[in-house]
Amino acid sequence: MNDNYVKSGLIGLVVGDALGVPVEFINRKTLQMGPVTGMREFGSHHQPIGTWSDDSSLACCLAEMLSEKYSLGNLAGLFIAWKEHGYWTPNGNVFDIGIATSSAIHSLSKGISPTLAGGRYEDCNGNGSLMRILPVLPYVKEKPIGKRFDIIKDVSSLTHAHIRSVLACFIYIEFAIELLSEKDKWKALGNMRQTVNLFLNDNPICSFGESDRFSRILGKHSNDLFELTLIENCVEDEISSSGYVLNTLEASLWCLLTTDSYSEAVLKAVNLGEDTDTTGAVTGGLAGIFYGYESIPKEWLDVLVKRTEIEKLADKLYKKYNG
Repeated sequence: MNDNYVKSGLIGLVVGDALGVPVEFINRKTLQMGPVTGMREFGSHHQPIGTWSDDSSLACCLAEMLSEKYSLGNLAGLFIAWKEHGYWTPNGNVFDIGIATSSAIHSLSKGISPTLAGGRYEDCNGNGSLMRILPVLPYVKEKPIGKRFDIIKDVSSLTHAHIRSVLACFIYIEFAIELLSEKDKWKALGNMRQTVNLFLNDNPICSFGESDRFSRILGKHSNDLFELTLIENCVEDEISSSGYVLNTLEASLWCLLTTDSYSEAVLKAVNLGEDTDTTGAVTGGLAGIFYGYESIPKEWLDVLVKRTEIEKLADKLYKKYNG
């Protein structure tokens, strides 16, 4: 296990996010002609080099809450402070926010209970909770799987309460747990599949048919992620990089599984195009955990906005749950 996996994962997430910010919304074909190879400045959001987005801001809010005590009310307060006052932003202003996230935080500001604030309809399945869920890892990893699921469900529900978004977050964290103890990412994938499938087989949520939507990830489809990685150069078109939560999860796992380093994984994610910051962030969190902090290129770390503050937060969270 990477010694400070919290720092590796959180910084990995933020760096992946920052790599994607300048090219968000740019399509894949355009990026193939001029691929991202390192940190850029300005671009889609006209931000300085090393700037990260709402993905990292909300992940840091979650990390801060967990570094003190688990409280969804406190987390709601941090989300509101971010949206209304620029808390945990790189440069003091919110320049990017999803519609579902904005609506949910507005509800939170009006006093709606945290677990009731997020959208529950099928069209509320953007990647806005998946992008920020990683800091829950140290808090849940030693708990029973049922408890892990319940906590992840509640944390996701502040902005995204539909079971599809919850399942995406749950699968992501289960895979991260496996990466902590398994040096082989393929074995980690297999272990995650076994654990999640056993849990879902005994869980009433299967009656909604939602688990079937994750069949490529969970190995229930002939065209699953394992098969896609064996012929990776032929199937990139089957990997979508939109803001839909299932697409983001599939793309991020695929990018990790088909590369051999942190930098390769996040650059592959960003160069898929469209929702580049979130695909980069979700991939970067896993890649940071698997390859370690030292694998993140120094030239990317050197320009990362508020790097010191984020690393201090990660250290505090790590010490809270790891002695």
